[in-house]
Amino acid sequence: MAENTDVVVIGGGYAGVMAANRLTQRDDVTVTLINPRPAFVHRIRLHRTVGGAGDPVVDYREILAENARLMVGSVTRIDAAERSVTLATGDTVGYDYLIYAVGSGSTDPRVPGAAEYAYPITTLEEAQRLRPVLEAAPRGAAVTVVGAGTLGIEAAAELAEAGRTVTLACGGTLGPYLHPRVRRSVTKRLVKLGVSVLEGPDAKVAAVTQDAVRLRDGRTVPSEVTLWTAGFGVPRLAARSALRTDALGRLLTDETLTSMDDTRIVAAGDSAAPSGLPLRMSCQSANPLGAHAADTVLSRIAGEPPAVIDVGFFGLCVSLGRRDATVQLASRDDTANRFSVSGRLAVKIKESSYTGLIEQLADEARKPGSHTWKFKDTNRRQLVRNRRDEAAATVGRAA
Repeated sequence: MAENTDVVVIGGGYAGVMAANRLTQRDDVTVTLINPRPAFVHRIRLHRTVGGAGDPVVDYREILAENARLMVGSVTRIDAAERSVTLATGDTVGYDYLIYAVGSGSTDPRVPGAAEYAYPITTLEEAQRLRPVLEAAPRGAAVTVVGAGTLGIEAAAELAEAGRTVTLACGGTLGPYLHPRVRRSVTKRLVKLGVSVLEGPDAKVAAVTQDAVRLRDGRTVPSEVTLWTAGFGVPRLAARSALRTDALGRLLTDETLTSMDDTRIVAAGDSAAPSGLPLRMSCQSANPLGAHAADTVLSRIAGEPPAVIDVGFFGLCVSLGRRDATVQLASRDDTANRFSVSGRLAVKIKESSYTGLIEQLADEARKPGSHTWKFKDTNRRQLVRNRRDEAAATVGRAA
C-alpha cells in the first residue's frame, strides 16, 4: 500500500482554497484546510457589504473539494522541526508538507486615535462592526475614508452613491497604482459622485477623534464615521515561528514558493515573498499562486523538481459605485500603462470578476489540476537574476 502524505493548508482564502483543491488530484494525499471561520469570505465584495448590499460569505461546500477536510481554528505557531502546527485551543496538527496561505488584513495605523475611532474594513468582522455604525448615523453625517488604494476608492464611491457625504483623504496620491491619465479620470468620476478628494502630502491624516480627522497641515475635517483603508499587513505567524520573512512579515521563499528555511513549507497568496520580490497583493494573483504552491508540493511528493512561478497581471479593476468602474490596463509585469476601459464594459468586467473567482475555485474542486492562467510574466526571471547579481556585488564590496 502506498504511503499517505498529509498536507496542511493554513488559510482558507482564495489562495488557500485553490491550493487545497488542487492537492486532491492525488488519492494518496490527505488535505486539511485550517481557517478561523467556518465559511469563505469573498473579500473583494467587502466594500459592498459596508455599503449595505451584498453578502460576501460563501459556503465552503460550494468551493472546497469534498475530500479536503475543513478544520475551523486559528494557528498560533508552526513547529518546522516537529512538522506540526499549534492551534489557539492548544491542539496540534501534524503534517508532511505545509502550505502557508494566511493572507493579509489591516495593519496597525500608528496614528493617534485611529485604533479607537476609525473602522478598518479588510475583514468580514471589521465590515460587520462598521455596518450598524453607518446605519445609526444620520444620512447627512460626514464620512471620511482614509487611504486611496483600491479599497478606499471603492468604499468612498459606494457610500457616496448611496447618498452619504464622503471625504476621501488620500494621504498622498489617489490610486498610486494608476497611470496619471487614468487617475485623472477616476478622480473626476469620484467628484461627480460627490466625493471630496483630498490629495497631496498635506492630506495625510495626523490624528483621528470621535468626530473629526486632523490632517498634517493642521486642517480639521469633520467626520462622524471614519473608515481606515490605509495600508495592508500580514499575520506575524511566520515570524513568531522563527521562519524568515520580509519587512512586512511575508514568508521568504524561492521562486518555487518554497520557504528559504524548510523545503516542507510552501507559501501562497498575499503572505508569500518569493525572492524578496512579492507580487502585488490581489485576488488576481492569489488563485494562480495557490495552484502553483500545490504544484510545488505535488512535485516534491513525486520526487520531481518544482517549477518556478510564472504569474503575470493584466491590470486592476476598480468599481466606482454600482453603475461605473475603471479597468486600468498593465503589462504582464504589473506596470500600469495609459490605457483603460471605463463605463458599462468596465462594470461588466468588474462584475464578472466577482463570479469568476468563485467559479475558478469551484471548478478546481470538481476537477483538481484543471486551473490555468493566461497571464504570465516572462520578465520576472531576469528581474530575479538582476536582484541576485546586485546582492552578490554588495557582498563583494563589503568583503
